Amino acid sequence: MSSNWPIVRIDDIKADRKNAITIGPFGSRMKSDCYTESGIAVIRGTNLGPTSHFINDFVYITEEKADELASCNVYKNDLVFPHRGSIGEVGIVEREQRYVLSSSLMKLTCATDKACPKFVYYFFKSSTGRHELLKNASQVGTPGIGQPLSSLKSIELSLPPLKTQENIAKILSSLDEKIHINQKINQTLERMAQALFKSWFVDFEPVKAKIAVLEAGGSQVDATLAAMSSISGKDMASLAEFECEQPEKYAELRATAELFPFAMQESKLGNIPDGWEMTTLAEKIKIIGGGTPKRSESDYWGGDICWYSVKDAPRDGDVFVIDTVEKITAKGLNNSSTKLLPVGTTIISARGTVGKLALVAVEMAMNQSCYGISGQDFSGPFLTYLRVKQCIDVLKRNTHGAVFDTITTNTFETVNILTAHKTINDKFEEIITPLFNSIKNNLVSNAYLSQLRDKLLPKLIFGEIDLADQNSQHKYGRSIK
Repeated sequence: MSSNWPIVRIDDIKADRKNAITIGPFGSRMKSDCYTESGIAVIRGTNLGPTSHFINDFVYITEEKADELASCNVYKNDLVFPHRGSIGEVGIVEREQRYVLSSSLMKLTCATDKACPKFVYYFFKSSTGRHELLKNASQVGTPGIGQPLSSLKSIELSLPPLKTQENIAKILSSLDEKIHINQKINQTLERMAQALFKSWFVDFEPVKAKIAVLEAGGSQVDATLAAMSSISGKDMASLAEFECEQPEKYAELRATAELFPFAMQESKLGNIPDGWEMTTLAEKIKIIGGGTPKRSESDYWGGDICWYSVKDAPRDGDVFVIDTVEKITAKGLNNSSTKLLPVGTTIISARGTVGKLALVAVEMAMNQSCYGISGQDFSGPFLTYLRVKQCIDVLKRNTHGAVFDTITTNTFETVNILTAHKTINDKFEEIITPLFNSIKNNLVSNAYLSQLRDKLLPKLIFGEIDLADQNSQHKYGRSIK
């Protein structure tokens, strides 16, 4: 138990080597003009996420520049901490890969015969560890830690035997890994949905497949087969086999292919499928505004109604928002301009951080810096989401504002879109719905796994659960399988 574990300082468990605890380069040694398209990745505060896996895009420097900054290089099992900006966060290098610290980070290389790096990482993920990182911080201007290396070295923690550290780290890591796998699956599922959207509504591949056959002298039957191949990704031999093995599914695929026209027409957007129309985005959506209940009214806040702001925006691939940091009461809802958004509404951030998207998974309200978007009867929720996502760059380019960029209701009128017949829209929605449902299910699963990890973390790190107890090992090993 923790009462029997010795208390050590971080300085006591650092590796016996130069620069085992060090700080990133001075800003003048690594300016933004040092960045290249590829090379050695630079770890910044924005790369540190809720699990041990790095998030967001890296910036890179050349190998020669990384050699010049050798004291700031980090490798597998090194811990990294922001000392400026997003202080209180922690990351760990898990891959056999070389990285470089940004000027806002510091690192710790542990003596692995004394401390399991992953155990130390999870200590700093606990509220106690985070407090230790923050206690010498200044919030004036950009948040920063005074004398960052001395502060890090002086932090104390209870350290169990090395084997116990490794067992604790293994339990918590297994939860993080399951969360990470689900996140990767979600990113793949969203990419699949986006690829199908692009094939149908941007590149017009089923239509072009038909046209190519007709121009080569083929029949409309042959052209429909070509569209079926384009939609399914199956060649002609595979389609023939598919017809024999799954005739009902084959007939469904053929019916889908028959929805697409056999010709193109001219438009302001160039050649588009025959019978499709060009409209503004505003014509095909319903826009819903938000609001904020009075902060001075305590009975407006702390209820059970989710209230969305941009800080609740999902990570890449997660798509949905299933919970929010802040919640309001029915009284707060009824006495403000905010409204309940139906499940399936697309939310877009319109001020400040512009263009963040989310799909509503549970009824919720939102603040006035966002818009809710519904496709009404013409477009299902998932097609609407993908259509708005396709328009993000144009919407952001067309923002305006005296103080900061803002999307207004008029901005949606500046974006031209192409719309197919409703029968095609409905079929697309039917096909992609299972993909989005899987994303939502994985997100719900990750919420449970995160809660379990956060509940177990302090109990394990501070010895409230005795892993020497066989019953405990069985119970907590089983809970994460």
